[in-house]
Amino acid sequence: MAEYKEIHGTKIRNYTTNPDNPITGEVWYNDTDNVLKFQYPNTTTSGSWRTGGNLNTGRSRPGSAGVSNSSALAFGGESPPYRTQTEQYDGSSWTEVNDLNVQKANFTGCGTVTAALASGGDDGSGPDEATNEQWNGTNWTEVGDLNNARAGLGQAGTTTSSVVFGGVPSPRAVTESWNGSTWTEVADLNNGRYYGGSAGTDSTSALYFGGATPNTADTESWNGSAWTEVNNLNTARTSIRGSGTVPAGLAFGGNDGSVTGKTELWNGTSWSEQNDLSTSRSDLGGTGSQSSALAFGGLPGGKTDTEEWTGAGQPIGAWSTIASANTARHALAGAGATSTAQLAFGGLEPGPTRSAKTESYSGTSWTEVNDLTTARYAPGGTGTQTAALAGGGQDGSPTTGKTELWNGTNWTEVNDMSSIRRGFGMFGTSTSAVAASGDGGPTGTDTDAETWNGTNWTEVNNLNTPRRNTGGAGADSTSGLVFGGSPGTQLATETWNGSNWTEVNDLNTARYALGGAGVIGSALAFGGATPVKANTEEWNGAGWTETSDLNTIKESQASGGTTTNAFSSLGYSTTSVATAEEWSSTSNTTKTISTD
Repeated sequence: MAEYKEIHGTKIRNYTTNPDNPITGEVWYNDTDNVLKFQYPNTTTSGSWRTGGNLNTGRSRPGSAGVSNSSALAFGGESPPYRTQTEQYDGSSWTEVNDLNVQKANFTGCGTVTAALASGGDDGSGPDEATNEQWNGTNWTEVGDLNNARAGLGQAGTTTSSVVFGGVPSPRAVTESWNGSTWTEVADLNNGRYYGGSAGTDSTSALYFGGATPNTADTESWNGSAWTEVNNLNTARTSIRGSGTVPAGLAFGGNDGSVTGKTELWNGTSWSEQNDLSTSRSDLGGTGSQSSALAFGGLPGGKTDTEEWTGAGQPIGAWSTIASANTARHALAGAGATSTAQLAFGGLEPGPTRSAKTESYSGTSWTEVNDLTTARYAPGGTGTQTAALAGGGQDGSPTTGKTELWNGTNWTEVNDMSSIRRGFGMFGTSTSAVAASGDGGPTGTDTDAETWNGTNWTEVNNLNTPRRNTGGAGADSTSGLVFGGSPGTQLATETWNGSNWTEVNDLNTARYALGGAGVIGSALAFGGATPVKANTEEWNGAGWTETSDLNTIKESQASGGTTTNAFSSLGYSTTSVATAEEWSSTSNTTKTISTD
């Protein structure tokens, strides 16, 4: 048996407390506690679904192909009418590409975004289809027809090695194998049925589960020559979809007497229930793997909704407390690319007193540096620790459009904003930024937006929803998003492409005066009111999902960074606070080894 030193290269070491950055699997002796300890990464114990970008054309019973929740095709289907449209998914949005040659629905499909098959189905006008089309990444081409016309069939494989099974009319048990040019009849299913779910890699390895008639939980496994009955689904259902392989499959959606969102995971031996789809649906499209799948469209109503599945074992992010600032305050702004190089400026000190104070964080401690030229609260802020932008806020006017630039040492007043405002979202850099929403007085709300080019502000197209006290995230004046806000508490999220604002999927928790970090395709929203919250949500370019909370409820904080490393500094809890937290996209648990 290998010894610890052979595995890790060192003997077990002694530390006064714990090492700063222990290696996964490393064991050490804590001299203070007089115990052995080790650390392991925190990961999710179950998979979950999150909202993705909507299809451009709502539909049910489409064909599907793809390898993950960021690489998929949807083709055909019905809404009605029967469709030829093909769309490609990139992990955040669907793009229309070239159509099928024949309109059809009630089929499965297989393959990837560059090489797919659309086999069988029906066109809504008569007998079921035997047609077979092949996608080369650009166009669909008709290739060899099935021997048996059918709809509601299962399919697995690739454009050079595929297998189809089941379907109507009857219910069919017939199975056909594809070698890249022709179909050959092979051994039948044990239980003929239609509208089941399927998974598999090629013509020698497939799984078929559920289906009708009547609704069944039956599961069969194909080895290239015969079907074998294996353990059933936990819930009998039809109009179900699947993804994955014979040893590692996923089943989701369907109709078990009513439309369902039930999801089950196959481990090669048995099915286990998982977290449900957010939106129950049957007759949907679906593709991907057991760990990364996509569900889209479906009934009722010819849906446009898309959901992304991520399996268990994903890193869990977490907030941790860092050093407190010198002066407690809230309604301030922040700038910084990481939690270890951030700036906090302006705000309201207890009293309340408008503040011009600026503090810089080094990764270990806060240092008071030169003040803003104008004391103010509720300003916008963005940039880095050495090149930041501050604009707007309330300075006693009561609201200002004054803008200042920070060069790492001093603030300098530059050209004013086009509109006076406070409580607004700002994102970008000190030379390329966007300011959106806010108000020009104590109770107003704005849709106004403007961009900064390093010298001047320019008015641009307005937000769709008037609001103030929003969160913001983005790289520069051409790309970003704002979310949440007031009056009331809002869920709305809008993205900016340099020209226009587009309403996208909402936050899960309505709030205002929240923090934000990241860019248009990967952002965080955290804290906010009312009441004061600790909730954190992560944006993947298409939808928000809840993740680990702040340690302390907080609103009106300084914020910035990325989804890998963000910060929430100072702010308001039950009073103004000086506390600060940093976000890491990974986290660990330290355990004590019993020596009793």
